[in-house]
Amino acid sequence: MTEILKGAAVVAAMNEATTALVEVLTAQGARPTLVIVRVGEREDAVAYARGATRRCEQVGVVVRELILPDDCSQAELVAAIQQLNSDDTAHGVLLLRPLPTHIDDDTARNTLAPHKDIDGITDASVVGVFTGEDRGFNPCTPQACLEILDHYGIEIAGRRVVVIGRSLVVGKPVAHMLLARNATVTIAHSRTADLPSVVREADIVVACVGRAGMVGIEHLSPGQIVIDVGINVLTDGSLAGDVDFASAQEIVSAITPVPGGVGTVTTSVLVKHVAQAAKKTQARIIKA
Repeated sequence: MTEILKGAAVVAAMNEATTALVEVLTAQGARPTLVIVRVGEREDAVAYARGATRRCEQVGVVVRELILPDDCSQAELVAAIQQLNSDDTAHGVLLLRPLPTHIDDDTARNTLAPHKDIDGITDASVVGVFTGEDRGFNPCTPQACLEILDHYGIEIAGRRVVVIGRSLVVGKPVAHMLLARNATVTIAHSRTADLPSVVREADIVVACVGRAGMVGIEHLSPGQIVIDVGINVLTDGSLAGDVDFASAQEIVSAITPVPGGVGTVTTSVLVKHVAQAAKKTQARIIKA
């Protein structure tokens, strides 16, 4: 029978560990704090901030919001981020994007100090993923994939992994993170010749191409572990992954559901990073 790798169990375990760390840091006078920076009142940004706040509150992380008007200047946003960089009580900073079109995204996100970049959006953080250097934090969605594999005791080292997708947001980072864990990784995509035969050879499949149901039974083989990162909105408003879940269930040994899989874990990774950032800041302060 195919095992459904539900995110809820992973979230529960992560929250327990993060809560314990938050309690230790709070007792030391360094209660982990997230600052959410939002420009304007976009509905999706407001909703995301609300969800992140709820998850933080579950484990005792403090949340502050810095809300700038939609017509704020780039200089104003940059100045606000720079101020947070020098604020030791702001352990992690979440810059909600996309930003208004009059603000240069590269300039804004790269103003953020890597050690406070808990979502892995700065160029320095990305370089850290690719080089293995401790420059910041891994992007949350790729890290969520690894958290799921680890929670369910799925061995990574020595396994053949095919990552379907090559974006800088998920595909490339998760491939390098798996490579760092001693997997043998192939990055495939929509233009890979004979994609089904490539994917069938994998022990672990990470689907992150952003096309509903693109991975079907012809891509899969018995015993595979499938991590479906895709979140696609269908015409009826329901959500579907990049993998044809019904077909996959007939053949693979384990698969993450959509919804209820990787996306569920991503916010807990964000909160975990805030606590880890607070721990690093506290260690630096004590050392100084």
